[in-house]
Amino acid sequence: MQGMWIRGGRPLRGVWRVSGAKNAALKMMAAALMATEKCVITDVPAINDVRTMMGVMRHLGADVQLHPNGRLDIVPPAVDAWEAPEHLVRQMRASVLVMGPVLAKTGRVRIALPGGCAIGPRPIDLHLRGLRLMGARIVEERGFVEAHAARLRGAEIQLDFPSVGATENLMMAATLATGTTVIRNAAREPEIIDLQTFLNSMGAKVVGAGTDTIRVVGVEGLRGARHAVMPDRIEAGTAMVAAAVTGGDIVVQNVIPEHLEAVTAKLREAGVEVAPAGPGGLRVRGSGRPRSFYVRTQPHPGFPTDMQPQFMALASVAEGSSIIKETVYTSRMKHADELRRMGADIVVDGSVAVVRGVERLTGAVVEAPDLRAGAALVPAGRAGDGEPVVEGPERSDRGYELFEEKLQAVGAEVRRMAEDTPVAGGRPLVSV
Repeated sequence: MQGMWIRGGRPLRGVWRVSGAKNAALKMMAAALMATEKCVITDVPAINDVRTMMGVMRHLGADVQLHPNGRLDIVPPAVDAWEAPEHLVRQMRASVLVMGPVLAKTGRVRIALPGGCAIGPRPIDLHLRGLRLMGARIVEERGFVEAHAARLRGAEIQLDFPSVGATENLMMAATLATGTTVIRNAAREPEIIDLQTFLNSMGAKVVGAGTDTIRVVGVEGLRGARHAVMPDRIEAGTAMVAAAVTGGDIVVQNVIPEHLEAVTAKLREAGVEVAPAGPGGLRVRGSGRPRSFYVRTQPHPGFPTDMQPQFMALASVAEGSSIIKETVYTSRMKHADELRRMGADIVVDGSVAVVRGVERLTGAVVEAPDLRAGAALVPAGRAGDGEPVVEGPERSDRGYELFEEKLQAVGAEVRRMAEDTPVAGGRPLVSV
């Protein structure tokens, strides 16, 4: 396992430029499978999840090329392939988003039940129920799902929960269905609005993204399109918390402030200064220890679950006791154990964590249990004394482009360590 060595005790200062949104880019890649012409998606982050999705698409017959400038060229399959590769689907949950597009275009799809971070059960029942309402015949057996439909038809779909993945999968499938599909209790995340814009540029007829009701009028085919991915609001929030937890002063560029309102409100509640910094920028300044706060994760526009680990790190050094309630994923508290290794005072009872802030964290060897937790532990290490090591930083590589380099650009002393890197006095002698 790799490790990230960190020297703590110094505030972060400088400029952090945010990459394109992982959770938008992956869905657009899946949507491009339905096109009849080349699609170009720009501002795509060069992260492991994007590379995994590229592998899925190539297996399905697409020609996919990611360029150093973030431009992704996608030539859709010339021959309709319908079976996604099991080993890649099990690596990343977002792979299940090819199910709707492939079924809509080819009339058939076979896919393994998806994998990803172990943050609690995330079944795809809502995806399958919606596709059944659209006329798909679905068989589930031995860890695989196979669906058939000569052509999907429009349907009225009421989601039991505003699932982001189900909303996106059904919205994409409906673009090539006959008639009109209405998705109620739809998720409202900004990435869904970005996906709608991309689909409509391909010739789809989708309205309502960003509200709880989405309407899709099916069309006969989708053409190629060019689209720039929105900025990654979770990366932006992670950078903002990194400034706050270290008492730093960072300008976060390439952001849409409206997408960060829930995060910004909680930072201000904690006594952190957040102010505009020119077009598409926010300045975040921490002064002294943050104040305690209450966080309850919710679907958008509530507080995002993907920011919960970062705010637990912030609460660990805040004055007073903070309460964090996780309502989206049942097992998203594993980072509490790792923060405790660094000296945090955290008590977890089910989905609720009570965090009694300490003045400083300490150096320790900890492990990143999932993508977002890894991004929380590194700034936490910067907030304390000593030289902690976060094992498993490659998990954060799934969702953060150039994470190590961006930290270094704002003054962090961090180095990537291979498993066999020689160490003396807790420090790596060779960086990789």
